[in-house]
Amino acid sequence: MKNKRINIVIGVLVLLLVGWMIKGTFTQPGIEDLKSGFKEVARYRNDNNTGPIQYVFAVTMKDTLSSEMISYGNFKPHHKGGNTKVYFFLEGSKVPTTVTGGKQNFSPAFNSSWIKLYEKSAMGNVSLTDNPSQQ
Repeated sequence: MKNKRINIVIGVLVLLLVGWMIKGTFTQPGIEDLKSGFKEVARYRNDNNTGPIQYVFAVTMKDTLSSEMISYGNFKPHHKGGNTKVYFFLEGSKVPTTVTGGKQNFSPAFNSSWIKLYEKSAMGNVSLTDNPSQQ
């Protein structure tokens, strides 16, 4: 009788623990929870799967909170040994509809439009750089 009661208590505890883990899995914060109204306009990923993988994104936003820009960039995909760049533009400004890899990621006509650049390097270092043409 005592052994049966212990098994029931352990079973209930295991069910509670599994339920708590499932709840935590499905209620993780995501991009939708950020308040700056981010909207991805363009994205690029190179086809080279053997060398460094590059991700480039052009994103519009309503507010210029730096902490949210870093959070948004951290949600974007990154590959070990690769590079991830996210260009932030204010909503309503000129935004490129296509981006490419390399050093210049879009037409120079948009160089004065972006506000900040989030970059995650191959070593995982994160930086948020202001646009030098806006200073």
